[in-house]
Amino acid sequence: MARRRERGEDARMSAEIVIRDAVHGDVRLSAEEARLLDTREMQRLRGIHQLGLAYLVFPGARHSRFEHSIGTMHMAARMIEAIERNARRNPGICRGITPKERRLIRAAALVHDVTHIPFGHNIEDQTGLLPRHDEPARFQAALSPETEIGGELEAQGLREGVLSILGAGGPPLPPFLGQMISDTICSDLMDYLERDARYTGLNLRYDPRIADYFLVDPVSERLFVDCAKAGLLREDIVSEILRMLQARYFFSERVYYHHAKIAAGAMVARAVETALEHGWIRAEDLTALGDQDFLYRLRRSLPGGGRGDECSGDDHEASLRVEEILDRLARRRLFKRVAVFSYGENRDVQETLVRRFFDPGSREARRAFEEAREREFRERFGRGVQVLFYCPNRSMQLKEVGTLVRMPGSDELLPLSSFRDRLPGIGDLETSYLRLWKAYCLASATSIEERRFLQERVRAALPEARDGFRLS
Repeated sequence: MARRRERGEDARMSAEIVIRDAVHGDVRLSAEEARLLDTREMQRLRGIHQLGLAYLVFPGARHSRFEHSIGTMHMAARMIEAIERNARRNPGICRGITPKERRLIRAAALVHDVTHIPFGHNIEDQTGLLPRHDEPARFQAALSPETEIGGELEAQGLREGVLSILGAGGPPLPPFLGQMISDTICSDLMDYLERDARYTGLNLRYDPRIADYFLVDPVSERLFVDCAKAGLLREDIVSEILRMLQARYFFSERVYYHHAKIAAGAMVARAVETALEHGWIRAEDLTALGDQDFLYRLRRSLPGGGRGDECSGDDHEASLRVEEILDRLARRRLFKRVAVFSYGENRDVQETLVRRFFDPGSREARRAFEEAREREFRERFGRGVQVLFYCPNRSMQLKEVGTLVRMPGSDELLPLSSFRDRLPGIGDLETSYLRLWKAYCLASATSIEERRFLQERVRAALPEARDGFRLS
């Protein structure tokens, strides 16, 4: 009976359709996976840019979370094949993957981004305006039996297992299933690094053969990389892991935290924050729309179409501010930097800045700071200006090297970061991520005179912090 069930699992996984992907070439999906892909929730991801507003800096970066989801499933399939080969070659140190586990991994990889909202990293991670996309409650709602995708997963007998893999409840499963999709090095990372490189035009690559190095420990059922062979260190494997992690860092530096991308994201977040505060949109509106659909909905939601004709007082002023932001984004007239507080010059006050400008409950203090600078500007120049203080959470830059490895002379599985002393490149990477942290004061003012005035006022209001930005 068990053999017949396994044959049934294999039959369900037989390739039914082929998708030509710009990064990986032909990607094969089963009929079950194709039905998941055809649901309303997955199709919405066609309208969610993988890199948010990065296309304002890198014009080609318009790829979507839809194609990334397909690519993540493809890389998960490649890891599955590698683990199966390693299990056949070394059954004593690597266990195989059952047909049911293969279905679960592929399905979870395919739907792992279904909870992303428009400009989610700006609204959730960088400003803390809404809970993160990977909160368990978000997955439980998105994959409930009442949704198209949740109903399809339920019909396939995969819903509870997929929720478990995504960290949103469900029955306990072997830990390697989740590690294959969400870990320091995983199918998610292996797709988006290569995909982001292609569409930003940056020549930062890694060897996809790294997927072949993974095994599953038969006892703990955890995913790991075996860095030992014949009692010696496999330096080629270690160097390949470090090369991939270095690529991840360079993308963070060059793309994910590019100052113009930060400015555009902060502007969107401010527009959303204002609209939510005034009740023009609801948080749930973001879960059903793509990027451009949401911007259109946001503009239409403003009283008087943003001109403030149908409101007065605070609503009138707020509507004009949001309209200005949307117009500027449409024409790429981004707010300019007037002050930059880097980690290197502010490590002693970083925690204070985060607590004052990012932590929950800090909104009133942040707005008071911004409004004070706006008043000073109006008194000096006789007209209005918008000032934004962008302060990300410190944890955004903490990129630990948590991939489990087995080193020569030990049967214990330990995070690669445990070997900083033997592999100094690891510590260098972790320290480099800390240095990426920056807080910005941004403003709609464009002339040097106006920005220099604001810089002076910001510095006077934050005497404990050091602004290293030079206006030119």
